[in-house]
Amino acid sequence: MLHKAGKRPYSLLCYKRAGKRPYSLLCYKKYGSLFALYLGPHYTVVVNNHQHAREVLLQRGRDFAGRPSMVTTDLLTRGGKDIAFSDYSPLWKSHRRLVHNSFTLLGRERAVDSLCVELMSAGCRGFDPSPAVTRAVTNVVCQLLIQYNNGIVQTITRGGLVDIFPWMKIFPNECLSKLKECITVRDRLLTRKLEEHKVTSTLSKGFKNLKTRSFTCCSGRGQKSPGSEEERITDDHVLMTAAEAFGAGVETTSTTLLWILAYLLHHPEVRTPGACAEGAGRERGSERPVCMSDRSRLPYLDCVINEGMRIRPVSPVLIPHTAMTDSSIGGHSVSRGTRVLVNMWAIHHEPRHWDKPDLFNPDRFLDNQGQRVTPSYFLPFGAGPRVCVGESLARLELFLFLSSMLQRISFSLPEGAPPPNLQGRLGVVLQPLPYKVVVAPRAGLGGRIQL
Repeated sequence: MLHKAGKRPYSLLCYKRAGKRPYSLLCYKKYGSLFALYLGPHYTVVVNNHQHAREVLLQRGRDFAGRPSMVTTDLLTRGGKDIAFSDYSPLWKSHRRLVHNSFTLLGRERAVDSLCVELMSAGCRGFDPSPAVTRAVTNVVCQLLIQYNNGIVQTITRGGLVDIFPWMKIFPNECLSKLKECITVRDRLLTRKLEEHKVTSTLSKGFKNLKTRSFTCCSGRGQKSPGSEEERITDDHVLMTAAEAFGAGVETTSTTLLWILAYLLHHPEVRTPGACAEGAGRERGSERPVCMSDRSRLPYLDCVINEGMRIRPVSPVLIPHTAMTDSSIGGHSVSRGTRVLVNMWAIHHEPRHWDKPDLFNPDRFLDNQGQRVTPSYFLPFGAGPRVCVGESLARLELFLFLSSMLQRISFSLPEGAPPPNLQGRLGVVLQPLPYKVVVAPRAGLGGRIQL
Protein backbone atom coordinates (compact mmCIF):
# COMPACT_ATOMS: atom_id res chain seq x y z
CA MET A 1 0.00 0.00 0.00
CA LEU A 2 1.25 3.49 -0.85
CA HIS A 3 2.43 5.67 2.03
CA LYS A 4 0.09 8.63 2.53
CA ALA A 5 1.58 12.02 3.36
CA GLY A 6 -0.64 14.26 5.48
CA LYS A 7 -4.36 14.18 6.06
CA ARG A 8 -7.21 14.97 3.73
CA PRO A 9 -7.93 17.46 2.30
CA TYR A 10 -5.22 20.02 3.07
CA SER A 11 -1.97 18.09 2.59
CA LEU A 12 0.92 20.13 1.23
CA LEU A 13 -1.03 23.40 1.05
CA CYS A 14 1.20 24.81 3.78
CA TYR A 15 4.29 25.08 1.56
CA LYS A 16 3.70 28.77 0.79
CA ARG A 17 3.26 29.57 4.45
CA ALA A 18 6.46 27.68 5.25
CA GLY A 19 8.34 29.46 2.46
CA LYS A 20 9.25 26.18 0.79
CA ARG A 21 8.91 25.09 -2.80
CA PRO A 22 6.48 22.27 -3.59
CA TYR A 23 8.97 20.21 -5.61
CA SER A 24 11.42 20.19 -2.67
CA LEU A 25 8.67 19.22 -0.22
CA LEU A 26 7.75 16.32 -2.50
CA CYS A 27 11.32 15.01 -2.11
CA TYR A 28 10.93 14.36 1.62
CA LYS A 29 12.87 11.15 2.33
CA LYS A 30 10.47 9.89 4.99
CA TYR A 31 7.78 9.42 2.35
CA GLY A 32 9.97 7.39 -0.01
CA SER A 33 10.25 7.42 -3.79
CA LEU A 34 6.54 6.73 -4.30
CA PHE A 35 3.78 8.02 -2.06
CA ALA A 36 0.25 9.42 -2.13
CA LEU A 37 -1.32 12.58 -0.74
CA TYR A 38 -4.40 14.71 -1.14
CA LEU A 39 -4.09 18.01 -2.97
CA GLY A 40 -7.37 19.44 -1.78
CA PRO A 41 -9.93 16.75 -2.66
CA HIS A 42 -7.69 15.14 -5.29
CA TYR A 43 -5.96 11.86 -4.47
CA THR A 44 -2.49 12.24 -5.99
CA VAL A 45 0.46 9.87 -6.40
CA VAL A 46 3.96 11.41 -6.35
CA VAL A 47 6.79 9.77 -8.30
CA ASN A 48 10.31 10.61 -7.12
CA ASN A 49 12.57 8.14 -8.96
CA HIS A 50 13.31 7.39 -12.59
CA GLN A 51 12.22 3.74 -12.53
CA HIS A 52 8.69 4.65 -11.50
CA ALA A 53 8.77 7.69 -13.79
CA ARG A 54 9.62 5.53 -16.80
CA GLU A 55 6.86 3.14 -15.82
CA VAL A 56 4.34 5.99 -15.75
CA LEU A 57 5.60 7.75 -18.88
CA LEU A 58 6.73 4.83 -21.05
CA GLN A 59 5.86 1.30 -19.95
CA ARG A 60 2.32 2.25 -18.93
CA GLY A 61 2.28 5.49 -20.87
CA ARG A 62 -1.22 5.09 -22.26
CA ASP A 63 -2.62 4.15 -18.84
CA PHE A 64 -1.37 7.46 -17.44
CA ALA A 65 -1.66 9.70 -20.53
CA GLY A 66 -4.71 11.60 -19.28
CA ARG A 67 -4.77 15.20 -18.08
CA PRO A 68 -6.90 16.59 -15.25
CA SER A 69 -9.33 19.42 -15.92
CA MET A 70 -8.20 22.56 -14.06
CA VAL A 71 -9.67 26.05 -13.92
CA THR A 72 -6.61 27.99 -15.12
CA THR A 73 -5.59 25.59 -17.88
CA ASP A 74 -9.16 25.31 -19.17
CA LEU A 75 -9.21 29.11 -19.46
CA LEU A 76 -5.81 29.11 -21.11
CA THR A 77 -6.68 26.45 -23.69
CA ARG A 78 -10.42 26.89 -24.33
CA GLY A 79 -11.18 23.70 -22.52
CA GLY A 80 -8.18 21.65 -23.64
CA LYS A 81 -7.88 22.52 -27.33
CA ASP A 82 -4.08 22.53 -27.15
CA ILE A 83 -1.49 19.76 -26.95
CA ALA A 84 0.08 19.97 -23.47
CA PHE A 85 -3.09 20.21 -21.34
CA SER A 86 -5.58 18.37 -23.52
CA ASP A 87 -6.83 14.98 -22.39
CA TYR A 88 -5.64 11.88 -24.26
CA SER A 89 -7.98 10.89 -27.10
CA PRO A 90 -7.97 9.94 -30.81
CA LEU A 91 -8.50 13.62 -31.62
CA TRP A 92 -5.52 14.61 -29.46
CA LYS A 93 -3.28 12.06 -31.19
CA SER A 94 -4.28 13.37 -34.62
CA HIS A 95 -3.79 16.95 -33.49
CA ARG A 96 -0.37 16.21 -31.97
CA ARG A 97 0.84 14.39 -35.07
CA LEU A 98 -0.12 17.34 -37.27
CA VAL A 99 1.64 19.83 -34.96
CA HIS A 100 4.75 17.69 -34.68
CA ASN A 101 5.07 17.58 -38.46
CA SER A 102 4.59 21.34 -38.75
CA PHE A 103 7.40 22.71 -36.58
CA THR A 104 10.25 24.41 -38.42
CA LEU A 105 13.01 26.84 -37.56
CA LEU A 106 12.43 29.48 -40.22
CA GLY A 107 14.32 32.68 -39.52
CA ARG A 108 16.47 31.24 -36.75
CA GLU A 109 19.78 32.52 -38.17
CA ARG A 110 18.51 36.10 -38.24
CA ALA A 111 17.22 35.77 -34.69
CA VAL A 112 20.65 34.52 -33.53
CA ASP A 113 22.41 37.44 -35.21
CA SER A 114 19.95 39.91 -33.71
CA LEU A 115 20.57 38.53 -30.23
CA CYS A 116 24.35 38.84 -30.51
CA VAL A 117 24.10 42.41 -31.84
CA GLU A 118 21.72 43.44 -29.05
CA LEU A 119 23.90 41.89 -26.34
CA MET A 120 27.02 43.68 -27.59
CA SER A 121 25.23 47.00 -27.93
CA ALA A 122 25.40 47.36 -24.15
CA GLY A 123 29.12 48.03 -24.37
CA CYS A 124 31.11 47.60 -21.17
CA ARG A 125 28.30 48.32 -18.71
CA GLY A 126 26.57 45.59 -16.77
CA PHE A 127 23.01 44.77 -17.85
CA ASP A 128 20.31 42.13 -17.45
CA PRO A 129 20.45 39.77 -20.48
CA SER A 130 16.97 38.32 -19.89
CA PRO A 131 14.92 40.72 -22.10
CA ALA A 132 17.28 40.31 -25.07
CA VAL A 133 17.32 36.51 -24.81
CA THR A 134 13.53 36.34 -24.51
CA ARG A 135 13.03 38.66 -27.50
CA ALA A 136 15.37 36.59 -29.65
CA VAL A 137 13.72 33.27 -28.83
CA THR A 138 10.33 34.90 -29.35
CA ASN A 139 11.44 35.99 -32.83
CA VAL A 140 11.91 32.34 -33.72
CA VAL A 141 8.27 31.72 -32.79
CA CYS A 142 6.64 35.15 -33.18
CA GLN A 143 7.24 38.62 -31.74
CA LEU A 144 3.55 39.49 -31.84
CA LEU A 145 2.37 38.27 -28.44
CA ILE A 146 5.34 38.73 -26.15
CA GLN A 147 3.79 41.29 -23.78
CA TYR A 148 0.57 39.31 -23.39
CA ASN A 149 2.46 36.06 -22.96
CA ASN A 150 4.45 37.67 -20.14
CA GLY A 151 1.23 38.66 -18.42
CA ILE A 152 -0.05 35.08 -18.62
CA VAL A 153 3.25 33.63 -17.36
CA GLN A 154 3.33 36.02 -14.41
CA THR A 155 -0.25 35.39 -13.26
CA ILE A 156 -1.22 31.81 -14.02
CA THR A 157 0.35 30.21 -10.95
CA ARG A 158 -0.56 32.98 -8.50
CA GLY A 159 -4.19 31.97 -8.64
CA GLY A 160 -3.32 28.28 -8.47
CA LEU A 161 -5.55 27.46 -5.51
CA VAL A 162 -8.56 27.47 -7.83
CA ASP A 163 -7.05 24.43 -9.56
CA ILE A 164 -7.14 22.57 -6.23
CA PHE A 165 -10.45 24.00 -5.04
CA PRO A 166 -12.40 24.93 -8.21
CA TRP A 167 -15.30 26.38 -6.21
CA MET A 168 -13.02 29.27 -5.22
CA LYS A 169 -13.39 30.77 -8.71
CA ILE A 170 -16.71 32.31 -7.63
CA PHE A 171 -14.81 34.66 -5.29
CA PRO A 172 -12.95 37.80 -6.41
CA ASN A 173 -9.48 36.83 -7.60
CA GLU A 174 -7.21 39.55 -8.91
CA CYS A 175 -4.74 37.14 -10.55
CA LEU A 176 -7.49 35.14 -12.21
CA SER A 177 -9.05 38.35 -13.55
CA LYS A 178 -5.72 39.50 -14.96
CA LEU A 179 -5.20 36.08 -16.53
CA LYS A 180 -8.58 36.32 -18.25
CA GLU A 181 -7.75 39.79 -19.58
CA CYS A 182 -4.42 38.65 -21.03
CA ILE A 183 -6.03 35.60 -22.61
CA THR A 184 -8.74 37.77 -24.19
CA VAL A 185 -6.18 40.07 -25.81
CA ARG A 186 -4.01 37.13 -26.89
CA ASP A 187 -6.94 35.33 -28.52
CA ARG A 188 -8.15 38.46 -30.26
CA LEU A 189 -4.75 38.92 -31.93
CA LEU A 190 -4.46 35.26 -32.86
CA THR A 191 -7.97 35.19 -34.33
CA ARG A 192 -7.22 38.22 -36.46
CA LYS A 193 -4.06 36.60 -37.80
CA LEU A 194 -5.90 33.38 -38.56
CA GLU A 195 -8.63 35.22 -40.47
CA GLU A 196 -5.99 37.18 -42.42
CA HIS A 197 -4.36 33.90 -43.36
CA LYS A 198 -7.62 32.43 -44.60
CA VAL A 199 -8.13 35.45 -46.83
CA THR A 200 -4.60 35.67 -48.23
CA SER A 201 -3.86 31.90 -48.31
CA THR A 202 -0.23 32.68 -47.49
CA LEU A 203 1.83 32.19 -44.38
CA SER A 204 1.33 35.25 -42.22
CA LYS A 205 4.27 36.70 -40.37
CA GLY A 206 2.76 35.80 -37.02
CA PHE A 207 2.66 32.11 -37.92
CA LYS A 208 5.81 31.83 -39.96
CA ASN A 209 7.11 28.98 -37.82
CA LEU A 210 3.94 26.92 -37.88
CA LYS A 211 2.76 25.58 -41.24
CA THR A 212 -0.68 27.05 -40.82
CA ARG A 213 -1.62 26.48 -44.44
CA SER A 214 -1.96 22.73 -43.92
CA PHE A 215 -3.24 23.33 -40.41
CA THR A 216 -5.94 25.81 -41.32
CA CYS A 217 -7.03 23.76 -44.32
CA CYS A 218 -7.74 20.92 -41.91
CA SER A 219 -9.59 23.16 -39.49
CA GLY A 220 -11.52 24.99 -42.20
CA ARG A 221 -12.98 21.76 -43.47
CA GLY A 222 -13.47 20.36 -39.97
CA GLN A 223 -11.09 17.41 -40.27
CA LYS A 224 -12.48 14.42 -38.38
CA SER A 225 -10.24 12.51 -36.03
CA PRO A 226 -9.82 8.76 -36.48
CA GLY A 227 -12.65 6.78 -34.91
CA SER A 228 -14.85 9.76 -34.15
CA GLU A 229 -17.84 11.17 -35.97
CA GLU A 230 -18.28 14.11 -33.60
CA GLU A 231 -14.82 15.44 -32.69
CA ARG A 232 -12.77 17.31 -35.22
CA ILE A 233 -9.90 19.76 -35.47
CA THR A 234 -11.36 23.25 -35.36
CA ASP A 235 -10.16 26.84 -35.46
CA ASP A 236 -9.90 26.69 -31.66
CA HIS A 237 -7.29 23.95 -31.98
CA VAL A 238 -5.30 26.07 -34.43
CA LEU A 239 -5.43 29.12 -32.18
CA MET A 240 -4.57 27.24 -28.98
CA THR A 241 -1.67 25.46 -30.70
CA ALA A 242 -0.21 28.80 -31.77
CA ALA A 243 -0.79 30.26 -28.30
CA GLU A 244 0.95 27.29 -26.70
CA ALA A 245 4.00 27.85 -28.86
CA PHE A 246 4.47 31.21 -27.15
CA GLY A 247 3.92 30.01 -23.60
CA ALA A 248 5.83 26.74 -23.85
CA GLY A 249 8.25 27.37 -26.70
CA VAL A 250 9.46 30.84 -25.69
CA GLU A 251 9.50 30.66 -21.91
CA THR A 252 11.18 27.27 -21.58
CA THR A 253 13.93 27.88 -24.13
CA SER A 254 14.82 31.40 -22.98
CA THR A 255 14.78 30.28 -19.32
CA THR A 256 17.13 27.37 -20.06
CA LEU A 257 19.56 29.70 -21.85
CA LEU A 258 19.55 32.11 -18.92
CA TRP A 259 20.16 29.29 -16.42
CA ILE A 260 23.11 27.97 -18.45
CA LEU A 261 24.64 31.44 -18.71
CA ALA A 262 24.18 31.93 -14.94
CA TYR A 263 26.00 28.68 -14.20
CA LEU A 264 28.81 29.46 -16.63
CA LEU A 265 29.33 32.75 -14.79
CA HIS A 266 29.54 30.74 -11.57
CA HIS A 267 31.94 28.17 -13.03
CA PRO A 268 34.63 29.78 -15.21
CA GLU A 269 36.66 26.60 -14.65
CA VAL A 270 34.22 24.70 -16.87
CA ARG A 271 35.87 24.09 -20.24
CA THR A 272 34.77 27.05 -22.40
CA PRO A 273 32.13 26.03 -24.92
CA GLY A 274 32.94 29.19 -26.87
CA ALA A 275 36.38 27.84 -27.72
CA CYS A 276 34.76 24.65 -29.02
CA ALA A 277 32.39 26.69 -31.16
CA GLU A 278 35.24 28.68 -32.67
CA GLY A 279 37.03 25.41 -33.47
CA ALA A 280 34.19 24.32 -35.71
CA GLY A 281 34.84 27.28 -37.96
CA ARG A 282 38.59 26.65 -38.11
CA GLU A 283 37.99 23.06 -39.22
CA ARG A 284 36.38 24.44 -42.38
CA GLY A 285 39.15 26.99 -42.86
CA SER A 286 37.05 30.06 -42.08
CA GLU A 287 35.64 32.07 -39.21
CA ARG A 288 32.08 31.23 -40.14
CA PRO A 289 29.07 31.16 -37.84
CA VAL A 290 28.15 27.87 -36.21
CA CYS A 291 25.40 25.97 -38.02
CA MET A 292 23.43 22.80 -37.33
CA SER A 293 25.90 20.62 -39.23
CA ASP A 294 28.49 21.47 -36.55
CA ARG A 295 26.51 19.82 -33.79
CA SER A 296 28.30 16.48 -34.13
CA ARG A 297 31.66 18.30 -33.82
CA LEU A 298 30.68 19.98 -30.55
CA PRO A 299 29.77 17.18 -28.13
CA TYR A 300 30.80 19.19 -25.08
CA LEU A 301 28.40 21.98 -25.94
CA ASP A 302 25.54 19.47 -25.91
CA CYS A 303 26.77 18.32 -22.50
CA VAL A 304 26.62 21.90 -21.21
CA ILE A 305 23.03 22.18 -22.46
CA ASN A 306 22.07 18.84 -20.89
CA GLU A 307 23.63 19.78 -17.58
CA GLY A 308 21.73 23.06 -17.58
CA MET A 309 18.45 21.20 -18.14
CA ARG A 310 19.34 18.69 -15.43
CA ILE A 311 20.41 20.95 -12.62
CA ARG A 312 17.60 23.47 -13.15
CA PRO A 313 14.70 21.75 -14.94
CA VAL A 314 12.31 24.43 -16.17
CA SER A 315 9.44 22.17 -15.05
CA PRO A 316 10.55 20.75 -11.69
CA VAL A 317 7.27 18.81 -11.57
CA LEU A 318 5.81 17.70 -14.89
CA ILE A 319 2.27 18.65 -15.90
CA PRO A 320 -0.04 16.34 -13.90
CA HIS A 321 -0.98 13.02 -15.47
CA THR A 322 -4.26 11.20 -14.83
CA ALA A 323 -4.84 7.46 -14.76
CA MET A 324 -7.23 6.66 -17.61
CA THR A 325 -7.81 3.13 -16.36
CA ASP A 326 -7.12 1.05 -13.26
CA SER A 327 -3.39 0.40 -13.35
CA SER A 328 -0.34 0.18 -11.10
CA ILE A 329 2.98 1.86 -10.34
CA GLY A 330 5.79 -0.12 -8.75
CA GLY A 331 3.38 -2.94 -7.96
CA HIS A 332 0.95 -0.62 -6.15
CA SER A 333 -2.60 -0.40 -7.48
CA VAL A 334 -3.65 2.98 -8.88
CA SER A 335 -7.34 3.61 -9.53
CA ARG A 336 -8.73 5.31 -12.60
CA GLY A 337 -8.90 9.09 -12.17
CA THR A 338 -5.90 9.28 -9.82
CA ARG A 339 -3.60 12.21 -10.49
CA VAL A 340 0.12 11.45 -10.86
CA LEU A 341 2.93 13.98 -10.34
CA VAL A 342 6.38 13.15 -11.73
CA ASN A 343 8.92 15.07 -9.66
CA MET A 344 11.68 15.79 -12.16
CA TRP A 345 13.61 17.80 -9.58
CA ALA A 346 14.01 14.71 -7.39
CA ILE A 347 14.95 12.51 -10.36
CA HIS A 348 17.58 14.96 -11.64
CA HIS A 349 19.07 15.45 -8.16
CA GLU A 350 19.16 11.85 -6.94
CA PRO A 351 22.65 11.33 -5.37
CA ARG A 352 22.62 7.61 -6.20
CA HIS A 353 22.67 8.46 -9.91
CA TRP A 354 24.24 11.91 -10.04
CA ASP A 355 27.56 12.42 -8.22
CA LYS A 356 27.34 15.72 -6.32
CA PRO A 357 24.00 16.59 -7.96
CA ASP A 358 24.11 20.26 -6.91
CA LEU A 359 27.39 20.81 -8.74
CA PHE A 360 27.29 22.05 -12.34
CA ASN A 361 29.40 19.47 -14.16
CA PRO A 362 28.86 18.92 -17.92
CA ASP A 363 31.46 16.09 -17.87
CA ARG A 364 28.85 13.79 -16.33
CA PHE A 365 27.35 13.49 -19.83
CA LEU A 366 30.62 12.19 -21.35
CA ASP A 367 31.91 8.62 -21.18
CA ASN A 368 35.56 7.58 -20.73
CA GLN A 369 36.16 8.00 -24.46
CA GLY A 370 34.80 11.53 -24.49
CA GLN A 371 31.58 10.51 -26.26
CA ARG A 372 28.18 11.86 -25.30
CA VAL A 373 26.01 9.62 -23.14
CA THR A 374 22.36 10.06 -22.18
CA PRO A 375 21.51 8.28 -18.92
CA SER A 376 18.09 6.64 -18.64
CA TYR A 377 17.39 8.84 -15.61
CA PHE A 378 17.75 12.07 -17.64
CA LEU A 379 14.25 13.04 -18.78
CA PRO A 380 14.13 16.82 -19.36
CA PHE A 381 11.29 16.60 -21.90
CA GLY A 382 9.39 13.74 -20.30
CA ALA A 383 8.88 10.55 -22.31
CA GLY A 384 6.28 8.33 -23.94
CA PRO A 385 2.95 9.47 -25.40
CA ARG A 386 3.18 12.76 -23.49
CA VAL A 387 6.77 13.64 -24.39
CA CYS A 388 7.13 17.34 -25.20
CA VAL A 389 6.01 17.88 -28.80
CA GLY A 390 8.60 20.64 -29.23
CA GLU A 391 11.62 18.65 -28.00
CA SER A 392 13.49 18.59 -31.32
CA LEU A 393 12.75 22.27 -31.93
CA ALA A 394 13.92 23.22 -28.43
CA ARG A 395 17.16 21.26 -28.73
CA LEU A 396 18.00 22.90 -32.06
CA GLU A 397 17.23 26.36 -30.71
CA LEU A 398 19.32 25.82 -27.59
CA PHE A 399 22.27 24.62 -29.65
CA LEU A 400 22.15 27.47 -32.17
CA PHE A 401 21.64 30.27 -29.66
CA LEU A 402 24.19 29.05 -27.11
CA SER A 403 26.88 28.12 -29.63
CA SER A 404 26.53 31.44 -31.44
CA MET A 405 26.59 33.49 -28.24
CA LEU A 406 29.67 31.71 -26.89
CA GLN A 407 31.46 31.78 -30.23
CA ARG A 408 31.02 35.51 -30.68
CA ILE A 409 30.77 36.95 -27.18
CA SER A 410 32.71 36.74 -23.92
CA PHE A 411 30.55 37.04 -20.77
CA SER A 412 31.73 38.22 -17.36
CA LEU A 413 30.35 39.74 -14.17
CA PRO A 414 30.31 43.51 -13.60
CA GLU A 415 33.13 44.65 -11.35
CA GLY A 416 32.24 44.01 -7.72
CA ALA A 417 28.99 42.24 -8.56
CA PRO A 418 28.16 38.91 -6.93
CA PRO A 419 27.54 35.87 -9.16
CA PRO A 420 23.89 35.14 -10.06
CA ASN A 421 21.54 33.82 -7.39
CA LEU A 422 20.85 30.19 -8.26
CA GLN A 423 17.74 29.65 -6.14
CA GLY A 424 15.30 30.69 -8.84
CA ARG A 425 11.63 31.64 -8.64
CA LEU A 426 8.83 29.27 -9.48
CA GLY A 427 6.06 30.34 -11.82
CA VAL A 428 4.90 28.52 -14.92
CA VAL A 429 8.59 27.55 -15.16
CA LEU A 430 11.52 27.74 -12.72
CA GLN A 431 13.21 31.01 -13.70
CA PRO A 432 16.55 32.43 -12.55
CA LEU A 433 16.41 35.63 -10.55
CA PRO A 434 17.57 38.70 -12.55
CA TYR A 435 21.33 39.13 -12.83
CA LYS A 436 23.71 41.36 -14.76
CA VAL A 437 26.55 40.60 -17.15
CA VAL A 438 29.25 42.44 -19.05
CA VAL A 439 29.84 41.37 -22.66
CA ALA A 440 32.79 41.78 -24.99
CA PRO A 441 33.24 40.56 -28.58
CA ARG A 442 35.53 37.61 -29.13
CA ALA A 443 38.24 37.84 -31.76
CA GLY A 444 37.12 37.15 -35.33
CA LEU A 445 33.40 36.80 -35.83
CA GLY A 446 32.58 38.49 -32.53
CA GLY A 447 33.44 41.93 -33.90
CA ARG A 448 31.90 41.54 -37.31
CA ILE A 449 28.31 40.42 -36.85
CA GLN A 450 26.07 41.76 -39.59
CA LEU A 451 22.34 41.42 -40.20
